[in-house]
Amino acid sequence: MLPDFLSAEAERRCRRLLAEATARLRARPASAAVLVPLCSVRGVPALLYTLRSRRLAGSHTGEVSFPGGKCEAADRDVVHTALRETQEELGLAVPEEQVWGTLRPVYDRQKATVVPVLAGVGPLDLRSLRPNPEEVDEVFVLPMAHLLQTQNQGYTHFCRGGHFSYTLPVFLHGPHRVWGLTAVITELTLQLLAPGSYQPRLSIPELRRASLNK
Repeated sequence: MLPDFLSAEAERRCRRLLAEATARLRARPASAAVLVPLCSVRGVPALLYTLRSRRLAGSHTGEVSFPGGKCEAADRDVVHTALRETQEELGLAVPEEQVWGTLRPVYDRQKATVVPVLAGVGPLDLRSLRPNPEEVDEVFVLPMAHLLQTQNQGYTHFCRGGHFSYTLPVFLHGPHRVWGLTAVITELTLQLLAPGSYQPRLSIPELRRASLNK
């Protein structure tokens, strides 16, 4: 049986485990932050994802992501960045008290620091969201039970110069394939929320050395 990911006990546990890193990361500058929204859709615990608009410039158009973006000078910290971007992209206002903490940073191909911010947003009706069409093409959820099924988990192996370089997780069989940094953040979230149910089978050395390429 899977744990109750949205219980008060689960929230207290996560807040306790993340407290030290959260205090440290909120005091540091970062390039970007994303919100990892843990929600309940028709009573089913799930993570909320977006499909980035193809109207956006850059290399990540049309990819699955968590809501978020670049830190701005007016942002107080990475938590403020993640909450601001989520409201701008989805019309979803998440109070700061619903933030459980920050996961460990990940790094894009330019080695920019991206800080994932975990929040329990509670029951959610996707029809109530107002996605910004300039930034988001689609909003969808993946139930925790789906993400934790081994048949929906995979890995992509990358090579450089004809030699094996690194491996990233990928989550399959949902509305869209979840890969790259979003899959790495999903994996970090599952490790935190379901340590007895999810065990990554492969390490990601580039992530630990702060030089992860997407």
